[in-house]
Amino acid sequence: MQKILFIEDESALQRTLGKKLELAGYTIIEAMDGEKGIELAKSEKPDLILLDLILPKKNGFDVLKEIRSFEKTKNIPVIILTNLDGTKEVEKALEFGATTYLVKINYSLEDVIEKIGKILSKNEN
Repeated sequence: MQKILFIEDESALQRTLGKKLELAGYTIIEAMDGEKGIELAKSEKPDLILLDLILPKKNGFDVLKEIRSFEKTKNIPVIILTNLDGTKEVEKALEFGATTYLVKINYSLEDVIEKIGKILSKNEN
């Protein structure tokens, strides 16, 4: 079973999307802040990371930079899932190594799950 680390401080979204991902067959690991997210990325080695940018303790950009700097985590696909829709944020996230960037309001939960499935199936091949 593929493992997804979901780093998100909005508990309602984490709970709702987390349940849908579990129903889709994924194992979900959850972190409510950036520091815990980095810790879990290193210890759990997830198949994919779903990352918010606005987080307590460490923001998503810092989390992404750290994930990319460690040998064990540098190749894990990272989907940015955020409310920030500015061009500067998108460019910065992609420059730091995000696999893709999704603005929450533009995607349904089903769309997010479909994107995750596509990215994970590419990595299996």
